[in-house]
Amino acid sequence: MLMKQIIEAYDVLDSSYVTGETVEEYLRTIQPDADITVYELQGPKGSTDMLKVRIPGSNGKTKGGSAPTIGLLGRLGGIGARPERIGFVSDGDGALAAVALAAKLLDMQNKGDVLDGDVFISTHICPDAPTAPHDPVPFMGSPVEMSQVNKEEVSDELDAILSVDTTKGNRVINTRGFAISPTVKEGYILRTSEDLLDLMQITTGKLPFVFPLATQDITPYGNDLHHLNSVLQPCTATNAPVVGVAITAETMVPGCATGGSHAADVEEAARFMLEVAKAFGRGKCQFYDEDEYERIQKLYGPMKHLQTLGQE
Repeated sequence: MLMKQIIEAYDVLDSSYVTGETVEEYLRTIQPDADITVYELQGPKGSTDMLKVRIPGSNGKTKGGSAPTIGLLGRLGGIGARPERIGFVSDGDGALAAVALAAKLLDMQNKGDVLDGDVFISTHICPDAPTAPHDPVPFMGSPVEMSQVNKEEVSDELDAILSVDTTKGNRVINTRGFAISPTVKEGYILRTSEDLLDLMQITTGKLPFVFPLATQDITPYGNDLHHLNSVLQPCTATNAPVVGVAITAETMVPGCATGGSHAADVEEAARFMLEVAKAFGRGKCQFYDEDEYERIQKLYGPMKHLQTLGQE
């Protein structure tokens, strides 16, 4: 259960004065010597504070072990759209989930519960991000380019990635709570992981929801194509398998809307991500079938060109 951490993190983030250092201070009240990095990232429309938390596992690579490393990335444009909007915006739920996950994992370590593999958590903190036109409802913009965030968050150390993002501004997903994507790897949209579906059923007590992807949704921002949102953008910068965790609603909710965050939904998504991290580090959760992936590549060749901006 992460409700305590969700409420605490929301209280920290729901401020016009919040910075990455503010979040770091909060996390260090849980574990003073935690491996936390905060720095400013400049972009074409301003700046944001990158937040990275590395949580070593008992058999993780940081300790010379062999357990795989999972990345839990909180994607968003910003946690606020000030001065146009007052308060925490719906788009900030990805950051809220990431900060709550970091807080929970640090607290677990304090209590002797250490995951097998390393966990890398990252998001960015911007209380005054711009808004941007988008169909069918306005997007939250971002002070930095998506390619910049990918460069900061996605690295070869990650063996798999869960990317969590508010995904309410569409007519495609019509359920409140969260939904997961099929696995995306190197330009291929693969079948949905049965292990992830099992964990989703366990954590929600409901049948799992899987949201559809168009090919253009897994291409990089900047190619003038419509994208569902940024939830799958990490897949454009890595060879590792990526699964999107979309925080959803039955109706369309603009990312720049305030009052649109539901603590129970964010907690449920974060709890699912935590359980995936536990199982993945122990080799009990596979994002894709390696034999099938090898077969599809042999039959149809590489699809890495979909990770690029393409050719005019």
